[in-house]
Amino acid sequence: MRAEGSIPSTRTVKRRIALITGYFHQTLAEEMVSFAKAELTAAGAEVAADISVAGSYEVPLVLDAVLQDSQVDGAVVLGYIDKGETLHGEVMGQVVFRTILDLELKYQKPVGMGIIGPGATPEQAEARKETAARGAVKAVLRSLATLAELSRG
Repeated sequence: MRAEGSIPSTRTVKRRIALITGYFHQTLAEEMVSFAKAELTAAGAEVAADISVAGSYEVPLVLDAVLQDSQVDGAVVLGYIDKGETLHGEVMGQVVFRTILDLELKYQKPVGMGIIGPGATPEQAEARKETAARGAVKAVLRSLATLAELSRG
């Protein structure tokens, strides 16, 4: 039996994880991808696809196509929805996050959420970029391991 809170092992099966990143904030996005790839490598997982889209709003459409691929075990989505001066980011974030959750359930494949915001300032995004990217990878791998344990009964 594993310890409470520990991440079940994913090393027995090499997991194939797609990265989908909104590049509206390019420098931040590139750094997040680098952190996510390092975390996947450290966990013994493989990058099945590394796809960039214009911004976080464009993530769900591409995620839908990627999750249909039987060679992809899960996905990590990365990006940043800034605070802005209106409610645009908040509304967009709610729509994007809900659609990502719906796709996760539709395809029964986990998605690690590494989109910072909505509502984060550039300084907050900078401070959270590594934690968000690495955390999203850990989340998807933990979910895959947990689902594998559940299927073994």
